[in-house]
Amino acid sequence: MNVHQTPTKPRHGDRFIPNRAGNTWESFPISSPSSSLKLSTPKDAGRPLGSSNRKPAAKATKDNDRLGVYASLLKNEVLGYQIEDCKDVTPEKKLTPNRKLFNFDSSERTNFINSPWSPYSLSPISKNSEKLLQRSSRKPTRRISKVPFKILDAPELKDDFYLNLVDWSSQNSIAVGLGTCVYLWSASTANVVRLCDISPSRNAVTSVAWNEKGNHVAVGTHSGIVEVWDATVEKLVTTICGHTARVGTVAWSGDVISSGSKDQFINQKDIRTAPFVLEKQLCGHTQEICGLKWSPDNQLLASGGNDNRLYVWSKHSTTPMQTYKEHSAAVKAIAWSPHHHGVLASGGGTADKTIRFWNTVTGQPMQCIHTGSQVCNLAWSKHSSEFVTTHGYSQNQIGIWKYPSLEQVAELTGHSNRVLYLAMSPDGENIVTGAGDETLRFWNVFKKRRSQKENCKSQLNLYDNIR
Repeated sequence: MNVHQTPTKPRHGDRFIPNRAGNTWESFPISSPSSSLKLSTPKDAGRPLGSSNRKPAAKATKDNDRLGVYASLLKNEVLGYQIEDCKDVTPEKKLTPNRKLFNFDSSERTNFINSPWSPYSLSPISKNSEKLLQRSSRKPTRRISKVPFKILDAPELKDDFYLNLVDWSSQNSIAVGLGTCVYLWSASTANVVRLCDISPSRNAVTSVAWNEKGNHVAVGTHSGIVEVWDATVEKLVTTICGHTARVGTVAWSGDVISSGSKDQFINQKDIRTAPFVLEKQLCGHTQEICGLKWSPDNQLLASGGNDNRLYVWSKHSTTPMQTYKEHSAAVKAIAWSPHHHGVLASGGGTADKTIRFWNTVTGQPMQCIHTGSQVCNLAWSKHSSEFVTTHGYSQNQIGIWKYPSLEQVAELTGHSNRVLYLAMSPDGENIVTGAGDETLRFWNVFKKRRSQKENCKSQLNLYDNIR
């Protein structure tokens, strides 16, 4: 007698798991274990328009965001969603139905060590939920106003890429070269003073630069002469000769003035010596010099020119210490990082449109980013590892960037011409930009560093009591 035995089937769980994908979790007052979040009507809901307080609304928005993150976390762990960002909660992110909830089959045992749903994982939540919590805990990017907080008219402000006609002093005064005159505008009192007028010599102002103390301003002219004026008494201090063409850029290092000219030379002069004695001349560029910047320790001088070259000079030599040829257009935008020793940033003109970073300690190129527009100016933040750039053709924008990620924080627009001039306030919070549209625009772009608490002095600290 043959007995036919029915083959045994693998046993699975017999529980019915309902599909809750269509439920609206937001309608339930779910509370997070770590914090009690309550959705209630603000107390000032009955106030008239224009008199409501923003703080309760901001708190309610923050609570709603936290509740949304918690609801998305529940959807991931209970319903099998794959939400990695609380902004993305579409049903299409639901996990594939192959995953069996609360079931186990010994015949399908595999190695789950590297699986995102591994039972051996040390984390109590899935990989998607981990990403969700990480992204929700990130600090939001600060908001930067897209409009300037002040606009000043600047008639006769030249639309010339090779000139530097705006600078902001440590005494909170802005020097602007307009035509044949130099004007001083006090950012503290809003007073305007005409410092000098060089029209009798049929000249024109081509560059201005304040010294570190903020009491002297160097004025480069079209004829190649550099004049140094005392801003406190409005008098001419000295006149420096030596160039045969216009002086488009000037940089201070203590009492030493470095001036770059269209005659392809960089002259260096101590204003305390005789006016007509040339102390040092740097030769290397083959076309007009349009950018000069001293390093924070005043040991190295960076120069850029219309020959697409960037040079780094030592204060003790007349030959360039380093030469960079990667730019394919004029190099005017130059800035040394105050936060990273030896890091130099430079920007190229219309045919280049890139910002490049250099390690002057090793002499090696570092990072590069294409901006899409002519780079006219570059300046580092005094308080954080960020920098600001101004651009010309074809977008005429202002960009704020993070370093070293090179992530763009914000983009500001408003000028109708190339943003050729840039200067930063002494507190490091604001910048002023100038363009061929004959306007100066003031922007708040950087955060001020939090003031450090003063250390309490102790009588037991011998180092503070040494006389």
